Amino acid sequence: MGIPTRVVTSALVLGLAALSSTPASGQRAPVAGPVRVTDVATILLGQIVGSVADEAGQPLDGAVISALGGTTTFAVSDKSGQFSLGQLPPGPYLLRAHLQGFLAARSTMVNVRPASRSASSFTLRREGTAAAPRVVDAGVGATAIGAPVSAGDQTGGRDESDVAWRLRHLKRGVLRDTDTMAGLPTEDDTGFLTDSFGFLGRAVGGSAKAASALFSDLSIGGQVNLLTTGAFDSPVQLLEFDRASSVAYFSLGAPVGSHGQWAVRAAMNQNDAGSWMLAGSYVVQAQVPHRYQMGMSYSVQSYDGGNALAIASVPNTSRNAGSIFADDEWAVSRRLTLGYGATYARYDYLKDPALVSPRFTATLAPTPSIRLHVAAARRLSAPGAEEFLPSSRAEFLPPQRTFSPFSPANGFRTQETQHLEVGVERLLNGASVGLRVYRERIDDQLITVFGLRQPAAASALGHYRVGSVGDADLRGVGLTLTHAIIRHVRGSMDYSVSSANWLAAPPAEEYAVVTRWIPAATRPSHERIHDLTTSVQADVPITATRVVLLYKLNNAFIGGDGTSLQPSLGARFDLQVNQALPFMNFSASQWEMLVAVRSLFHESLASGSSYDELLVVRPPKRLVGGITVKF
Repeated sequence: MGIPTRVVTSALVLGLAALSSTPASGQRAPVAGPVRVTDVATILLGQIVGSVADEAGQPLDGAVISALGGTTTFAVSDKSGQFSLGQLPPGPYLLRAHLQGFLAARSTMVNVRPASRSASSFTLRREGTAAAPRVVDAGVGATAIGAPVSAGDQTGGRDESDVAWRLRHLKRGVLRDTDTMAGLPTEDDTGFLTDSFGFLGRAVGGSAKAASALFSDLSIGGQVNLLTTGAFDSPVQLLEFDRASSVAYFSLGAPVGSHGQWAVRAAMNQNDAGSWMLAGSYVVQAQVPHRYQMGMSYSVQSYDGGNALAIASVPNTSRNAGSIFADDEWAVSRRLTLGYGATYARYDYLKDPALVSPRFTATLAPTPSIRLHVAAARRLSAPGAEEFLPSSRAEFLPPQRTFSPFSPANGFRTQETQHLEVGVERLLNGASVGLRVYRERIDDQLITVFGLRQPAAASALGHYRVGSVGDADLRGVGLTLTHAIIRHVRGSMDYSVSSANWLAAPPAEEYAVVTRWIPAATRPSHERIHDLTTSVQADVPITATRVVLLYKLNNAFIGGDGTSLQPSLGARFDLQVNQALPFMNFSASQWEMLVAVRSLFHESLASGSSYDELLVVRPPKRLVGGITVKF
């Protein structure tokens, strides 16, 4: 039996009354736009404010300020030189300022705190002045246009001293600079072996200056990731380097006037499952009634390994998937915001390859600290879509694993999820509390199994089977709390209880595979699901370290090797550590070391059904490590 409608309604009314009675002192204004309470990793956003002036201290109008970090955004200074960058996820950001006719200012690092403002200011120098020369002589030294003639100059501006004569007769080269040549140490440099990082900075810094000069007026920013990734089930497998693969990721973005911003991302890797991805998007960031965004992605996966299952399931040795999306956020009034959009995806390995997923949200803010929201969505999920969808994370990975259906005769079946949610959220001073009720109708719920019939095989880590376990109907209530635990540490907690009724069984062939090999996947006709998902983000300013941990605890996981008869209590996690490398931050770049390990299979917990992660059997842990460069 489901949760009675009267109980659900009473819980929502009582929760709204309790939240409304909380004192409103010290409350912060809500972030504009609808917020999905179901995303437990959501935390209060921060802001960067500042000013831009010239060398005389006069404010500059129209300067473009870009921020690159947890997200990429930009702002334009007003007549008083002031700018504001809002809706920023907490973390370090690389700020740059650009204005036509001025030299680009040196990039600066700003650490954004949750629900707080960070300040940063820029001073831009005009091109063609003695303090900021625009033209550099091909030989030695810099010559400023219009600079006064020095006292040592003779008639015609020629210095006939002995030193000047020797400098003029030096052999010139394209790599010669005033102080160094191609980053090599000069006679004044001491301790060459003990100053290796300084040597590297000089070598790379010269190239960075030359490259940045080409884009100084375009406000282009980007990121490069050089990563290594692999999967393991036991610590011993961490030493088996033949299972690791290298991944190259590149992103590039820039503002389009003062209206929006475009971004392009690409990734590729090469191992048994070689693949590449390309994604692009355009987002409106101006304060206009309709703030829309659109984008596309395309991905190709080919397999050249020796796994017979993977070879049989990949026709013509490759799979292709593409998608386009469009969303609009319409500010009807100061208190009412509507959101609507859809995604069209095409997977060439499906019998019906075209999938359309519409969505709608409405957010009402009766007071500055209370928000009511309604969300409705119809999502079509393709088996194996997790291997092709663009990731929202920094470690953007192309398809890494292969997959095949339970029954080759039936092929792949598409999952359909209809989700309806009503909720209320209260913003407090540095905290957020949300209450929601929801209902889900799932047709052909997917199940993902690693190592089916071959648990000891090495290919079990890189190949999985996908099938269906039937149809289900869920009703539930959830509570979300986000708050700062201690200084520099912020956490969120999401607890939900659902009542699920299974309405139909899967096809006979798939039902036979499930009952024989994964008996716990044959769910009881009625079950109650308790889920607790927590996330913690910690920033250590002294060492410039950022740690993010997501932990999911649920009583309906398929535990162990899948042979248990009943679902059981289980847990999954996602841990990511970013360590800044300040000694490698050159003129216009930020370097970070990234290490991440996760046992969660799905990249997002808010975009699927309540059963998607619960019905993943024996997922191997994935390890990602490498270097991230932001410029």
